[in-house]
Amino acid sequence: MKRALIASASFVLSSLVSPPAAAAGPTVEMTWMSIANWYFRIGDRRVLMDAYITRLPASIFMAPPGLPNDMAAFTQSPQGIDTASIAKVRDAVLGSDKLDLLLAGHAHWDHSWDTPTWSKLTGAAMIGSATACMQASAQHVATEQCRVVSGGEAISLGDGITMRVVRFNHSGDATNPIQHFARELYRPPVPDPVTGGFRAGVGEDYPNGGGNRAFLFTIDRPDGKLAFFVNDSASDYDLDKPIVVDGADFGSPLANLAAAMKDAGLEKVDVWVGTGGKAVAERLVPLLHPKVYIPNHWDGLFHPFWRGLPYPFKDENLSAYLKAQNIQLVPQRQYFDKFVLTTHGVEVDVNHGVKRKLGFADQQHFSKSLQDAVSRVASTSVGADCGEGFAVANDWAEVYAQLSH
Repeated sequence: MKRALIASASFVLSSLVSPPAAAAGPTVEMTWMSIANWYFRIGDRRVLMDAYITRLPASIFMAPPGLPNDMAAFTQSPQGIDTASIAKVRDAVLGSDKLDLLLAGHAHWDHSWDTPTWSKLTGAAMIGSATACMQASAQHVATEQCRVVSGGEAISLGDGITMRVVRFNHSGDATNPIQHFARELYRPPVPDPVTGGFRAGVGEDYPNGGGNRAFLFTIDRPDGKLAFFVNDSASDYDLDKPIVVDGADFGSPLANLAAAMKDAGLEKVDVWVGTGGKAVAERLVPLLHPKVYIPNHWDGLFHPFWRGLPYPFKDENLSAYLKAQNIQLVPQRQYFDKFVLTTHGVEVDVNHGVKRKLGFADQQHFSKSLQDAVSRVASTSVGADCGEGFAVANDWAEVYAQLSH
């Protein structure tokens, strides 16, 4: 039986209950922490998405015979978690503030690898796929600390803030089926008996979790409703095709998004935090009608986190399309850029205090040779979003050569 696209369930986390917001209504701050890692502060609510700070080495990954584009399918060895770096970021971003909620957009290693550690360090509950919750269980997060969502849930966070879960797809197509097509785990991963690490391959302990979970946030304020949509992977290949896992039909991403927009009473959103380049934008813009587009998951997978942004954003095709649609493109210039959303639009906050604590420059500066190399490619050209970490195009080989220095 086809699952309902929008569930009637409304879920209030007990840890999120607080006194009513001030008359002006909740403010919305969105801080990008690299790749698809976000810190959303909405009024007094503090939410992290993915929060992958550990950097696994590209050298451990390998494709299976006959599927050269499934470059992250398997690994040569189990890997651990950089708890010290996670704690350092926690201290800089949260300080003494309480984290309320953790979102796992999907369950590939570059998204959910660190989410259980954040839960253990902060006590915050997780929301994600059955796979993400199994990964958390394997890392000794209590079962009740992770809620499985399938898409269609409307979750109240209090103070007029509602988060709708939208079942979505992953980047790729039939050439990388292990990465792209919806797959879940059936049991929690078993840590390596010697190292305690896990197998990060998308065909091992870290499948995508039955596709993505994208999130549509609405914030009711006296001066009007604010709304933003965030997805951490996408492919135009099958946006209009149903997501089917073990015979269960979860609807198509486009239909699911349309249903969430209707349920929220929205005809447009203020911000789309989006992935996938022009091809995906052409399919989603007619549903979202965003005022502002902030690119997501475009900066590679394997560059050392502590060096900051590895190269500048560039996607001429996407930029031209957004301009033609009168949508403002606001690309990041450094890790931990903060975007402040109001009824008047989006303002960029350099977030100097947090960057200073972490050792990042306010804005990343690039050598001329690197800028020249990047000028010949698009930041979102290889694999739409989750493939950009692997240098598979000739032009990208030169970019990576420059980055290595």
